Amino acid sequence: MTTPPAIAVDRLSIGYAGRGRVARTIDDVSFTAPAGRTTALVGESGSGKTTIASAISGLLAENARWLGGSAALHGTDVSGLSARAWQALHGRILGYVPQDPLGSLDPLQTVGAHITESVRQAQALSTQDARRRARDLLETVHVADVDRKLRSHPHELSGGQLQRVLIAGALAGNPSVLIADEPTSALDATVQKRVLDLLEELREELDLSVLLITHDLSLAAERSDHVVVLRGGVVVEQGESDRVIAAPSSPYTRELFRDVPSLTPERYAASREQLRAHRDAVEDRSPAIAVSGLTKSFGGPSPALEGVDLSVRRGEIHALVGESGSGKTTLARIIAGLTSFDAGTVRVGDAERPRTPHVVNPDPGALQLVYQNPLAALDPRLRLVDLVAEPLRIRGTAKAAARASATDVLQRVRIPESLSSRRIGRLSGGQRQRVAIARALVLSPGVLVLDEPTSALDVTVQAQIVDLLFELRAENPDLTLVVISHDLGLVRQIADSATVLQRGQVVDHGRIEDIFGDATSEYTKRLIAAIPSPPQVLV
Repeated sequence: MTTPPAIAVDRLSIGYAGRGRVARTIDDVSFTAPAGRTTALVGESGSGKTTIASAISGLLAENARWLGGSAALHGTDVSGLSARAWQALHGRILGYVPQDPLGSLDPLQTVGAHITESVRQAQALSTQDARRRARDLLETVHVADVDRKLRSHPHELSGGQLQRVLIAGALAGNPSVLIADEPTSALDATVQKRVLDLLEELREELDLSVLLITHDLSLAAERSDHVVVLRGGVVVEQGESDRVIAAPSSPYTRELFRDVPSLTPERYAASREQLRAHRDAVEDRSPAIAVSGLTKSFGGPSPALEGVDLSVRRGEIHALVGESGSGKTTLARIIAGLTSFDAGTVRVGDAERPRTPHVVNPDPGALQLVYQNPLAALDPRLRLVDLVAEPLRIRGTAKAAARASATDVLQRVRIPESLSSRRIGRLSGGQRQRVAIARALVLSPGVLVLDEPTSALDVTVQAQIVDLLFELRAENPDLTLVVISHDLGLVRQIADSATVLQRGQVVDHGRIEDIFGDATSEYTKRLIAAIPSPPQVLV
């Protein structure tokens, strides 16, 4: 008897109701996920990945409409199940790991209470037995200091620990199918590797079938057996991972692979040639940023930064690299004049930063900081043109002149004038990032610091932001860019030089090819080794 696939989707069509009509977003999608293996569902943002996963999991939004087709889990059709029937499947047959740990966990509930409740929903156990099972689950996903973590609230755990908590909750009922929705999108390379190693280990030990939803094609290439590529709610390619990656048949798939830094030797080579030419031009320039002996403590057992030295030449693209908690953002905020420090010196251009800032960002014309999450950092009430014009208005520029400048800089970052009256919440992720960059550029700063500018973007939009940074530097060769990133594939493609931080200390600093070709610290070597390294792509 033939074993049915773990997931079988047949001619699935889904739409969303609104304004008196239903807009079809998933159109006639068919694919299978083999039992006991990992299948990756990949595509750009808006391609339909999460909608399909929600349909398979019985988690569609209220305004979603099942327009046709079917979906089955291990041969059981789940297309028309009631909420009560889904309750019987969740936990026991299907485990779901959502994308955003902090958004998925109750901030007022401890980790132990969350997992215990998941266990009780999936299994008929007493509270005491459910608590024991919760403890066992955290041990299964290799969470250290289990008893303390059970008593902790979500905000007290790191991103990697939170992801393990979600995985533990998804395993509460011993499911046979596990759906992981972008499980590593905001994690640094080494933590990402540990989470993916864990999923692979669990798949083998528990005989799980895994559906991995991701926009990271290098991750899909390295970690899946089967790949399904989506575009605009339609499957454009699917098959065994080695075949699809080595010789993709769809032009769209080839385009996606060209946009991945770690998968594209020709794109990488072109960017390196451009960077080498520019670096030769700035080799003898004076530093735009000079940091010496910088130390900062927040009162914990060890300082956030300790004896940090850093020099960035005017016109350089410099990367700050390290795991979460290494001190990258703290260093950037000190350089920007937003955070005090305890010892050392910090110079931006010709001005030395005081240890305790007297005003917020005392010289906005010298340096601007682009925050990681534009939606959280920018005022949702303002229209785009006023959002970008606001820094000029604060400096006393007349409204008409400020708006004219804002319109010009929005066009520079390729935001059309037709969108200038919209608010930030109505833009895509890539458009929001462009608006954040435009707001920083409107004051014509000499230094632009970008905190994880592409961490939550799919590869195509990420490539567009990278191209934009190169364009901005080409327009103004004196513009200095400091890029904070955990994506070493991106760093290798765009940076002239880099500083690697570990627990607040510099462990490597220098030209990017020297760091990647001959890293001096074991920590940097581990970071580089954690970059997904898929087979050669023949595109």
